[in-house]
Amino acid sequence: MATFLFDKIIFGPVQSRRLGVSLGINLLPTDYKFCNFDCIYCECGYTFPEKFRKHPFHSRAEVRTELEKVLLKMQSDNNLPNYISFAGNGEPTLHPEFSEIISDTVELRNRIAPQAKIAVLSNATQAHKPAVREALLKADDCILKLDSGIDDTMQRMNGVSKSFTVEKIIEALKQFEGKAIIQTMFLKGCYNDIYIDNTTETEIETWLGAMRQIAPRKIMIYTIDRETPAAGLEKISAQKLNEIADRARHVGFDVQVSV
Repeated sequence: MATFLFDKIIFGPVQSRRLGVSLGINLLPTDYKFCNFDCIYCECGYTFPEKFRKHPFHSRAEVRTELEKVLLKMQSDNNLPNYISFAGNGEPTLHPEFSEIISDTVELRNRIAPQAKIAVLSNATQAHKPAVREALLKADDCILKLDSGIDDTMQRMNGVSKSFTVEKIIEALKQFEGKAIIQTMFLKGCYNDIYIDNTTETEIETWLGAMRQIAPRKIMIYTIDRETPAAGLEKISAQKLNEIADRARHVGFDVQVSV
């Protein structure tokens, strides 16, 4: 199915299901996806590591210059965003200057758009690194992914190797001491002749167990909204998502549902 890439460093503002009016920052290449996940539902398409080049990233200076220019224009138009969001064509924390870029963004936000919040959408694979964790915690919302509490399901949904386990990600996310937001995609469908459904009773119970260990300050759950690279995937109904949310709320979590 059709997918798309962001063709600029700064994109939008766009209307986000979860963040309102969001100005996006893409630290990754504009002509291919750069990610250590290969999610079957990713709007940017599949990951092709053979495309990775030695220096594929926009520089810290480029990001700062472009962000300042756009924010000043939005300020003059009296149209500043609700959020400044790190997303784009892959995993932003893979950028070698991620920490410095976060610091620059905080300074620009404070000076030009103090009412805006900063969000980072990350797959959490670098969250175990102290420098990355420190940078993520400078954002108002560090939104970190965990699609399942079961290794096989996570590996199939996210296209990661068996060396990347739920246990490892839980241990990394526990280090955020309740300040992280956990984002979970719920879907079902057949992929490579294997049926995937992370809404079964076993899946939900295991996922809730992971949430209890991580103790996030908020949980965001959602389902497919755009075309996906893998055919045969199905949206989860709003009713089912709200049932899952109610179970998490019963445990004591703040849950946001996006359909």
